[in-house]
Amino acid sequence: MSQVKDYYELLGVSKNSSEADIKKAYRTLAREHHPDMVKDSDKAAAEKKFKEINEAYQVLSDTQKRKQYDQFGHSAFTQGGSSGASGFSGFNNGQYSYTNYGGGDINIDPFEIFEEVFGFKGFGGSRAPKRGKNLYYEIRVSFEEAVKGGERKIRVESGEFAVKIPKGINDGNEMRFQGKGMPGPSGLPAGDLIVAFKVTFPPSMERYTENVLQVVEVSFIDAVLGGEIEVRVIDENSKNGISFKKIKIPEKIQHGSQMVIKGFGMPRVNSELKGDMYLKILIKMPEKLSKSQRNHLEEYRKLK
Repeated sequence: MSQVKDYYELLGVSKNSSEADIKKAYRTLAREHHPDMVKDSDKAAAEKKFKEINEAYQVLSDTQKRKQYDQFGHSAFTQGGSSGASGFSGFNNGQYSYTNYGGGDINIDPFEIFEEVFGFKGFGGSRAPKRGKNLYYEIRVSFEEAVKGGERKIRVESGEFAVKIPKGINDGNEMRFQGKGMPGPSGLPAGDLIVAFKVTFPPSMERYTENVLQVVEVSFIDAVLGGEIEVRVIDENSKNGISFKKIKIPEKIQHGSQMVIKGFGMPRVNSELKGDMYLKILIKMPEKLSKSQRNHLEEYRKLK
């Protein structure tokens, strides 16, 4: 995967571009740099550019992956990146494999992406099929399932399959079942079954791979003097995936400060490790003050 070129720059769009703008830019560039559209002497360069364009489109056309890229850049998709966004660690046991979004390099077949957008892989029939058709299936995963894991049975054209939902699954992650797609023509290998996951997450929390951010309000008094509050954390042992934990607020904490509760974020896929819960502190000012309270604050102001 390219570690240098910016995905927005590759597609010639801005960070504020809409999904429609990104798709339009991709369609134009993918046609221009498709290896079937250039001279034989230019095919090597065209294939490299074609893969880069498709890689950029694969990320920017997906809401979750685009959000991770905007937050962490290329390190969001690199194992052990500086952002700490190790994300979706993949494996291949001979039956199926994970596509690494948020963990490890992105593995793509640019001609499959091209086919999804245009409806065909090549121009002039120069790319004969090498295997059967891939099948695609989407599983909607509840927040509890994302925390605890689970299993679903799905039925597609090629049969019925049990899909294990790993703990920590993220929105946009995919699982690839090799050879479980449609049979290939004339004895060619079968295609793959690609299962995409659509994960529900609490609207009051933001997820960055296995790390989670939530905003918590602290009273004016607790912000000045310190105190103790109760916050929600991820807990796979609870019924709904969430429990409550008391934390201490240090005195004189500032509005917008961040605190971290280690190990109380989402589970990391295919690992015993867990992410962290980040708390963004907002100080809640009192809406009303009694005469006595106002007098005390006035006295405090005089002491400054």
